[in-house]
This record gives sequence, structure tokens and C-alpha cells, in this order.
Amino acid sequence: MKLLAVETATEACSAALIINGEVTEEFVVQPREHSRLILPMIDRLMANAQLQPAQLDGLAFGAGPGAFTGVRIATGVIQGIGFGADLPVVPVSTLAAMSLQALDEYASYDWVLSSIDARLGEVYWGVYHRHDQYGVELVGEEAVVSASEVLCPAVEGIGVGSGWRVYEAVLAEHLKHKVVDVVGGYLPHAAAVAKLAVANFSQAQSVEQVRPVYLRNNVAKKSLKP
Repeated sequence: MKLLAVETATEACSAALIINGEVTEEFVVQPREHSRLILPMIDRLMANAQLQPAQLDGLAFGAGPGAFTGVRIATGVIQGIGFGADLPVVPVSTLAAMSLQALDEYASYDWVLSSIDARLGEVYWGVYHRHDQYGVELVGEEAVVSASEVLCPAVEGIGVGSGWRVYEAVLAEHLKHKVVDVVGGYLPHAAAVAKLAVANFSQAQSVEQVRPVYLRNNVAKKSLKP
């Protein structure tokens, strides 16, 4: 399978190309520059692989939650490519992408408490566990919630994402012994979006169906598992 993925929902901007399981990625942390950076990233990846969009099997994007402008950039870019090449699209949760990264990097853990700073004292929140077929699986729903009111099952996991960087003390106090480690500087990568999209390709949508995830508009992201 050949699939292109982008992720621009946080201060990180990245694009990735996965070809038969091999991933190449461009990744930078450069806030407020995503609209300028993302298309040249895609062009370089495609040129290096000697591919045209019509030769891809599909597309994927980090659908949020995250910064409103960043999520819109990823959505618009993928919609543009998808319409032009008539390709199916897999929307992937940004929280799920960070969770897969953490589980790949910290193989001794099976649970991730994934969080992005949502400002206003709130976090975007999702609890994921390792899944052999789908990469990760969401437990419950993703939500935007006060850091002192996040919901978590009776598990022990690693906390990742900017929500932990900003609200670590509040989250750690609220969750007590459920947190075994914290990596607050974690940012989502398009490479993880690409891997999840391949594992969940049965959920691909037509480009006309593609929508970003805005949890503040009460749009909740369900489990990736079909």
C-alpha cells in the first residue's frame, strides 16, 4: 500500500509517505508556519519516491483535536489532493497518533493517557491501549475537559502530550497512581498517522465525507476499530 499522511494539529508540522510498510517523513516544529511548510514537504516526499498522487492508494490526515487553524490546514490539503486524484481518505485522531508513537517507543507500556493543551484550563483527552490489529484502541470517548476532571479507567499508563506539559501537577494529582511516566513534550507525527491509516484502511472515506474533529463543538471521536 502507498499512502500519504499529514499532521498539522499542534505546533509540529509533518508529512509522511508509507510504501509497503516503509515510512519516510518530514517533521518540523515551527508554529504558525504550517500553511507555508506542508505543501513543499509533500512535494519533496512524492518527488523522492517518484510518485504522482494518482499512484497512491489513499490519503490520511491528523483530524484533531488540536489547534483550529492547524486542523483546518491538514483537512484542506488532503481534500485538495483527494479531489484532484480521486483518492479515499482516512481521518486519524491526533491523540491516537501520539498514543501509537508512545507505545512504539515505550514497549513495556500498554496504556497511554494522551492529552493536548486546549487552553482555558482544559485539555483534549483520550485513553488508548495497545491493539495488535488496529495499532491502538480508544477506551470511552475523546473529550475536551478541565484537567481536574478527566476520566480514566483503572489502568496504569504513560501520560503524553502538551496537556501533561502544562497541567502535569493537576493531572497527576487527579489520576493518582494511574500514571507511571510522563512525556509532556510529545508531539504528533504524520508517520504515526500513516501507520494507523494503513491499519484502519477499512474506515477510509470518500473525500466528500471528510470532516475535522472539533471537540469544543461537541464532535466526539469514536474508537478507530470498525
